[in-house]
Amino acid sequence: MIIYQPMEKTDRDLKFLNIALQEAGKAFLKEEVPVGAIIVRGDEVIARAHNIKESSQVATDHAEIRVIRMACKKLKSWRLTDCEIYVNLEPCLMCAGAIMHARFKRLVFSLEQDKTGAFGSLFDIRSLKLNHSIEVSKGLLKDKSLQLMQNFFTQLRRDG
Repeated sequence: MIIYQPMEKTDRDLKFLNIALQEAGKAFLKEEVPVGAIIVRGDEVIARAHNIKESSQVATDHAEIRVIRMACKKLKSWRLTDCEIYVNLEPCLMCAGAIMHARFKRLVFSLEQDKTGAFGSLFDIRSLKLNHSIEVSKGLLKDKSLQLMQNFFTQLRRDG
């Protein structure tokens, strides 16, 4: 059975999700799907990134993959066991796999993604028999993330 931690409004989580949303805003300005991610170790943001898949034309240039790569390089380790990852949108299967393999202690995301979400919406990667478990919290700043996504896709339809 998969259990989600109740998402309590803590100043710490609000602070870090707002930083992830700032990264998502950078993606929005580049006409990329507005997803931003940060990695926190203790109380320090050690890496931040946003989607650049459209501009790079690289399928793996999701915010989560990019930020994991940055954090691993900074820490000189692929194991991010003492880190947390904050994302404004529920990670897809590719990103969920990377998050599990990097062995984060915690994932915090705002908005569920019914079409591709791999931490409870479409399916839950944690239901597989993997050698790592992760605490997942969701829903904080959901309205803010939803508004950003709606604005992006409204603008895309209007301009496209």
